[in-house]
Amino acid sequence: MDIKLEKKPWYIRYRYYLAGGVLFDALLIYVIILSAGPSKLRIEGDNVQIADVRNDKFMEYVDVEGLVQPILTIKVNTRETGSVARIVGEEGSMMHKGDTILVLENPELLRAIDDQRDEWEKQRNSYREQEITMEQKSLSLQQQALQTDYDLSRLRKSFALDQEEYKMGIKSKAQLEVAQDEYIYKVKNAELQRRSLQQDSAVTIIRRDMLKNDRDREQKKYERALERRNDLVVRAPISGQLSFVGVTPGQQVGAGNSIGEIKVLDQYKIHASLSEYYIDRITSGLPATVLYQGTRYPLRITKVVPEVKERTFDIDLVFTGTMPDNVRIGKSFRVQIELGQPEEAIIIPRGNFYQATGGQWIYKLNASGDKAVRVPITIGRQNPQQYEITSGLQPGDRVVTTGYDNFGTAEELVIK
Repeated sequence: MDIKLEKKPWYIRYRYYLAGGVLFDALLIYVIILSAGPSKLRIEGDNVQIADVRNDKFMEYVDVEGLVQPILTIKVNTRETGSVARIVGEEGSMMHKGDTILVLENPELLRAIDDQRDEWEKQRNSYREQEITMEQKSLSLQQQALQTDYDLSRLRKSFALDQEEYKMGIKSKAQLEVAQDEYIYKVKNAELQRRSLQQDSAVTIIRRDMLKNDRDREQKKYERALERRNDLVVRAPISGQLSFVGVTPGQQVGAGNSIGEIKVLDQYKIHASLSEYYIDRITSGLPATVLYQGTRYPLRITKVVPEVKERTFDIDLVFTGTMPDNVRIGKSFRVQIELGQPEEAIIIPRGNFYQATGGQWIYKLNASGDKAVRVPITIGRQNPQQYEITSGLQPGDRVVTTGYDNFGTAEELVIK
């Protein structure tokens, strides 16, 4: 006998299909919710750097590499034309001012100097002869004046005697008048001789001064000729190291040619190149420092070259106090140039977030530190170690500063 089976309800018969549909709908809703919410990325906390936002002193400065150079480099130039007879100074040797570097030879110059010396001797003898002639003439005039004075004195006495004899009646009036005329003539003649002597003395003085000036002028010509001979010996213009000599024995060089350099090593300077971005803010006198083996050594900018080449400009700095013990020409140091006084500011450490975000936003951690979300920020000044935050963050906040190359477009970071 057959048993009639009861028909099961539809939800029993289709329970597996219903369960699958419910699971599918739940999964679809979950995907929709995820796509509608912010994108997340799970990261390891050890793979990134997290920094505190703090209120601290901010110093704006430029960090640049500088090379040590001598404080002064002097080019050694020749003053005379000639061929190099011998080189005395060796490259790299220390020279004192006046030491011989090299010797030139110029036979034509030596002959010209000999001719100048002969001319000077001839002119000097001629000047001496003219001086003797003027001296003899002056003595002759003085002798004539002396004789005139003597004759006038005798005539004065004779005239006085004639006057006495006239009073006594010994001589007539006519004889007295003749004696008087002769006396007057002699007096006038003596006066003319005195004036002639005075004029001659004045002319003699002028001529003697002219001769002396001519003689001195010729002597200076001869002395300059001798100086030209001395200039055939090229000497060190200053004490220092002879860095190089750019000529060889037998080489012909002209007057004014550069034949070497001397570096002054009693002090050093640091030469650096900066980006044209700082050209309006870098001026002579700005302070700077060099950090070497834990010690800071102060410097000061002494020269700013305003010309921009390949988007950089050059500066020179000198030490204002002690120098590192190992300062050598060509050695490099990291130089920090201060652009202002320290100021209170909200700061964060530098990181590669700036390159990835352009300084427009950063990941900020929540209070528990397990999540970080994007927040917009504004960056003001910066130095090689810090950024100044002008908006978007407050002291006490924590931010992610590295790892941005791996974050993609994630809006939120889940930190494990």
